[in-house]
Amino acid sequence: MTDEQVRVLVVEDDVDTAQFVRTVLERRGGMAATVVHDPMSALAEVAVQTFDVVLTDIQMPGMSGLELLGELRSRAPGVPVAVMTAFASVDYAVEALRRDADEFLVKPVGAATLVEKIGALAAEGRRRREAAVPGETVLAVGAHPDDVEIGVGATLASHRAAGDTVVVLTLSSGSVGGEVNARRHEALAAAAVIGARLYLHDFEDTRLDPAGGLIRTIEETIREVAPTIVYTHSVHDRHQDHRAVHQAVQVAARRVPSLLCFQSPSATVEFRPDTFVPVDGFVETKLQMLAAFESQAHRDYMEPDLVRATARYWSRFGTGRFAEPLETVRIAALISGTGRAAGLAAADDGARLRHDETGGHR
Repeated sequence: MTDEQVRVLVVEDDVDTAQFVRTVLERRGGMAATVVHDPMSALAEVAVQTFDVVLTDIQMPGMSGLELLGELRSRAPGVPVAVMTAFASVDYAVEALRRDADEFLVKPVGAATLVEKIGALAAEGRRRREAAVPGETVLAVGAHPDDVEIGVGATLASHRAAGDTVVVLTLSSGSVGGEVNARRHEALAAAAVIGARLYLHDFEDTRLDPAGGLIRTIEETIREVAPTIVYTHSVHDRHQDHRAVHQAVQVAARRVPSLLCFQSPSATVEFRPDTFVPVDGFVETKLQMLAAFESQAHRDYMEPDLVRATARYWSRFGTGRFAEPLETVRIAALISGTGRAAGLAAADDGARLRHDETGGHR
């Protein structure tokens, strides 16, 4: 294992036990421990940062540790999970192992045992990551909460299913469209559906300006996450914030191999996609992401039937039953195996010709 400090997420509803575990891991183990007291907070944490190990209690209100284990396997694949219980029964142990727990600990856990077990799991988790075949790193940039999910939610879900890293960068908190704290929580919940990392900034809604810090902020994110694919707004859009983000991304992502632009509800008839991502099996996941934005549920473009119908329509120009449309700026990732595995597929010549002849969506 490297010398980098081990990061542990502790999920424990008992405050005293949580404090004990934190103290032992930090003081005796030299680890960095993040403590949360309920499973939903745990899912929010794994959406925004990476942990070497998750240590969770079994008995918690709302969702058990075993149910949380199942969620973590889809949202933080490869991260070792240890479960703790005060009930030393064979049934608990069997159920934990059946759900693929990496370690089963019975309370009270001695300090030395806790440090030893968590340290070993962290080392194993890092070995797994080092041995894994690297996938794409995807950055989706939106002006407001829900922009990215509306435009490429199903595509991002397909990337996660292929093992790719997904990062969502939202540049304003959407204060014009709703209450800021509510929209922040909604954005976190939506990212948690697919296990995406979320970067949320506070640029002034409706007044985004490429020269007002947008380019620098996007560049900083790109340096940190090193994406191979970037998705963002199209320039063919009535909303000034969307156009501003498009312009800023064009500059900030100039060295990223692939850059594609998604459709927003405010896109104009000049939006002319040439790439159609097959998203069969991921539309319902997109709807789960959109459902997280409860404050926006009154908007017609959030209606599930319209979302499904739109994806069904765009599939006419690609493959599969459902698709999301993209305008290509550059698309180097399409020549790679991982790019295709993630679901990216350019329309064939016949589909493009058919789109041109019929006028597509005009």
